[in-house]
Amino acid sequence: MHILVPALHRPLKPTGVCRHAVNLAQCLAETDEVTKVTLIIGEWQKSYFEETFQLLSSKISLISVSINNSSLARNRWFLFGLPKLADRLHPDIIHHSFPFPFVRQWFKAPVVATIHDLYPYECPENFGYPQVWFNRWFLRQCVDQSDGLSCVSQSTLNSLKHYFPNINYRKQITVIYNYVDFSHVNPRIPEKIASEEGFKFFLCVGQHRKNKNLDLLIHAYHTLQKNGILNPSTKLLIVGSSGPETENLLHQIQTLALQEQVLLLSSITDKELCWLYKNCELFVIPSSTEGFCLPLVEALSLSPRVVCSNIPIFQEVGSSNCNYFELSDDPGYNLTEAMTFVLSQPAMNRLAADIRFSKASVAQQLLNFYASVQ
Repeated sequence: MHILVPALHRPLKPTGVCRHAVNLAQCLAETDEVTKVTLIIGEWQKSYFEETFQLLSSKISLISVSINNSSLARNRWFLFGLPKLADRLHPDIIHHSFPFPFVRQWFKAPVVATIHDLYPYECPENFGYPQVWFNRWFLRQCVDQSDGLSCVSQSTLNSLKHYFPNINYRKQITVIYNYVDFSHVNPRIPEKIASEEGFKFFLCVGQHRKNKNLDLLIHAYHTLQKNGILNPSTKLLIVGSSGPETENLLHQIQTLALQEQVLLLSSITDKELCWLYKNCELFVIPSSTEGFCLPLVEALSLSPRVVCSNIPIFQEVGSSNCNYFELSDDPGYNLTEAMTFVLSQPAMNRLAADIRFSKASVAQQLLNFYASVQ
C-alpha cells in the first residue's frame, strides 16, 4: 500500500502539523501492509524535514514542490497541482495532514484528512480578519469533500460535531491520537544553552498564538521570581515557532526586564527536545483550547512535573498525571499557586507507557481507517 501525505505548509520552521505528518509516515512505514509513504512538502521545508526529523526508513520518500510560499500559490497548488502529482504517483490512499481546499472528483484514490482542531471557530484571534474566513472555508470544504476524517482527540471530534452539526455521518469519522516515541532518540542539550553550567529551567512548548496563553505563563514566572520562590538562576524556556503573539511576548519580556531569564527557542531537533523534557524542573502548558497537544503527551512520557490548565483535552490525554489549574476567576494567581505547589512536591517516578499513544497502536488504527474508506 502506498500512502501519499501532503504536508506542504507555510512555516519556515517545524510546527505541530509538520510533526504530525512525520509521525504518520514513520508509524506507517513500520507496518508490513505499507510499502511506501510519500511526503509532499514545500521547497522551503526541505531543510528542516531532512535535518530536524529522523526519516530513516527506506519506505519514506520526500518530494519538495517549488512554488512561491504565499497563501494564493499554496492553495492554487492544492487545488490544481496536487491532483496532477497524485495521478502520476498512483497512491492507494491520500492522507491530508491538515485541512486545505481540494476537489474530490479530481482524485482517483480515496482522500482522508486529519482534523487537528477547530481553531478558526474557537480562536479566530490566531488568524485575524479577514484571513480567518478563508480558514473556515478551507475547513468546511475539507470536511465536506473528504472520504474520511481522523480527529486527533475525542475533544476535537466533539468540537467538529458542534460546529458541523449537519456533517454527513455516512463517511468514516474516527479518533486516532498522535503517537509518542522517544525510545530511539539520544538526548542532546540544545546548542543555545550548552555553554551554561548547571542550567535549571521551566519548559513550555507551543507556537506563539493567543490560545497558548504564553503571556500568562511569563507573568506567573515573574511573580514566582519576584516573591523569592524560585532559585534566581532558574530560567523559563518557551520552545515554539513565532506567530501572531510574538511581538506582544517580546514586549512583555522587555517590560518585565526578563530578557536574560525568558528564552524563546525554535527549530530544535528531536534530540534537543527530548533533553529539554527530561531535564526541566517543571513543564507548564496553560492553553485555553487545544486539539490534542502533543507536547503535553511527550512531556508526560518523560516524566517531569507537569502543570496544565483544566480544559477537556488535557483531562482526556493527561488524566490524573497532571496538576491542573483553573482559567476562570484569577488565572494568573491560580497558575502561580499550582506551580508553587508542584515545586514543593517530589518529582514523580517514570510513568508506564500509555498504550493509547504507542506507535503500534496508532499504526493499526490508521490501517483500519484506510481499509474502511477503500
